[in-house]
Amino acid sequence: MSLGVIGIDHVQIAVPRAQEAQCLAFYRAFLGLAEITKPAELRARGGAWFQLSNLQLHIGLDAEASPPSRRHICFLVEDTAQARAQAKSHGVTVEEESEVDGLHRFFIRDPAGNRIEIAQR
Repeated sequence: MSLGVIGIDHVQIAVPRAQEAQCLAFYRAFLGLAEITKPAELRARGGAWFQLSNLQLHIGLDAEASPPSRRHICFLVEDTAQARAQAKSHGVTVEEESEVDGLHRFFIRDPAGNRIEIAQR
C-alpha cells in the first residue's frame, strides 16, 4: 500500500557550520534565491530557507562537511549558456555538461561541496 504522496513541500541540504556565511552568500547572491523568514522557533539553529515557486529549499547546518556525492538539486534556468558564463565569471567550476532527454544541463558545487545541476528544458 502506498503512502499517497502528492508532492514535495521542501528539500533540505546541509552545509558545515564553519561555512555557513560563505554558503548562504552563494545561495543568496550568486544563485539569487528569494530568502524567506524561518519560523522563530528554528532561527537559533542557523541556516536559511528559500522560496522557489511552490517549493522551499532549506539550508541546515551540520558540524562537519559531508563527503562528495552525486546527489544533487536541479535548478531550472531560462538560458544555460548565460548561466554557465555567469558561473565561470564568478570562478565557479563547471564539472560536467550534457543533454539528457531534452534537458540541457551542467553541474557546479556550492562552497560546501553540495552538487547542483543547472538545467534548461
